[in-house]
Amino acid sequence: MLDFNPRPSMAERINALVDAALVAEREATPPRTYLGASRLGHACERALQFEFAAAPKDEGADFSGQTLRIFAIGHQLEDLAIRWLRAAGIDLVTQKLDGGQFGFSVVGGRIRGHVDGIIADAPAALGLRSPALWECKTMNAKNWRACVKDGVTVSKPVYAAQIAIYQAYMELSVPGISTAPALFTAINKDTAELHHELVPFDADLAQRMSDRAVRILQATDAGDLLPRIAANRDFFECRFCAHAERCWSLTA
Repeated sequence: MLDFNPRPSMAERINALVDAALVAEREATPPRTYLGASRLGHACERALQFEFAAAPKDEGADFSGQTLRIFAIGHQLEDLAIRWLRAAGIDLVTQKLDGGQFGFSVVGGRIRGHVDGIIADAPAALGLRSPALWECKTMNAKNWRACVKDGVTVSKPVYAAQIAIYQAYMELSVPGISTAPALFTAINKDTAELHHELVPFDADLAQRMSDRAVRILQATDAGDLLPRIAANRDFFECRFCAHAERCWSLTA
């Protein structure tokens, strides 16, 4: 008897195995026990509180294998950007002498951040001051063009908040890093185009993000639920939140 039932192609079968391995690898990774400074610019404090408390995500809302592959490609592109900038004569330091990543830990390790790199020196023609923070992000073509057009502060406020708080907290270990503008590099994942811009230290933004972090810690310790960003669950930040079902099942 002929079997007309569709069967997965070779590509589909291999990809399923790859994705299953990546998901299993992620599930075996211990969850964060701290509030990541890179996330503090997220618009919804309740979402950040759920993340910090390691609240279970909604069913099907965790990262898929394809998303994990996208993350991995981004990390590899950042490594390439480091090599390219060094080839251009920029003295970019990405690891401490002991091999660890540069970063900071405050409030007993409950708030932490890890920076992509620190510019120790650069060709005089660039006019870069040092030491300076270096942060790198990869983006699709649409987001990259918006970043080029409007700048990171307008197009990607989460990244701008990350840069500001990194500059503030890294000042203790790298004196002067908050007085020099940070260098932000954006890589267009579709075309390999590079965008670089200087981001002056925004002390007010850094303070607001620091206050937000403390507020999240205090509310979580007290068992209080912070307000969500919207009163309407159809708001885009809520529709795409990994904790939407849990959030809307609770009393605001």
